[in-house]
Amino acid sequence: MLSYRHVFHAGNHADVLKHTVLLAVLDYLNQKDKPYWMIDTHAGAGGYRFDAGRAKSHAEYEDGIGRLWSRSDLPAPVAAYVEAVRVDNPDGQLRRYPGSPLLAARRLRAQDRLRLFELHPADVRLLGDAVAATVPDAKKRVTIRQEDGFEGIKALLPPPPRRGLVLIDPAYEDKRDYARVLTALKDGLTRFATGTYLVWYPLLQRNESMQLAGRLKKLAPDWLNVALTVKAPSADGMGMHGSGMFVVNPPWTLAAALRETLPWLVDVLAVEKAGAGGTVESSPD
Repeated sequence: MLSYRHVFHAGNHADVLKHTVLLAVLDYLNQKDKPYWMIDTHAGAGGYRFDAGRAKSHAEYEDGIGRLWSRSDLPAPVAAYVEAVRVDNPDGQLRRYPGSPLLAARRLRAQDRLRLFELHPADVRLLGDAVAATVPDAKKRVTIRQEDGFEGIKALLPPPPRRGLVLIDPAYEDKRDYARVLTALKDGLTRFATGTYLVWYPLLQRNESMQLAGRLKKLAPDWLNVALTVKAPSADGMGMHGSGMFVVNPPWTLAAALRETLPWLVDVLAVEKAGAGGTVESSPD
């Protein structure tokens, strides 16, 4: 399906959680000199504008990054995320938002490589332009493929340096994506057991959504699951009330950092205080 465009949701509460975790993992990987690859299965358009077009009309960012923009009490992982977004907004006005590919491209070092998949033809063109404008040596370090990321990652695992991060974040607009996520992670671990995998998922009143984290836990011995809800599920069962990030082979520092940070995010991003909450779970020792 090609109807989903992330531009409608850029910078919302789910992006805050996803990109805070993503940058924390990248910063951890950068502590060692050895190169690594990052693979993004559903890269989107790369960057988005809040002052024009669809993002402006939907304005989901106002209850996401917009709530963090002017605060001075940001926890360290959130501060790193907000600073990464400020790169696109040098005058201090929140008008642009970098998606996962641009955030990653700026974190990766000269020896690292970025592999991006995006199926939507319009977004692929925008992604190419955004990466070219962000990465000086993009042709050497970044590969963009108009391809189904679920299938495309098979040829890339294990990456040559045997060190890597895989971000799996489909839209879940097609409910078959839930099963494909499970298959992709299971297959990925067979090919590259020591890699770090980030799986983003929405919290919806849908069985596939409610069961996904439990099914993911059965696929890996070492995992971390963080979930953030900003409101109670709607009475009609429609709409996303939160999201989660499931991390396989997480950095050993990540659980403690998220346990300190998540209560703050819950308080700041809550749309309805009574329905907001957060959990951080780790695999048994």
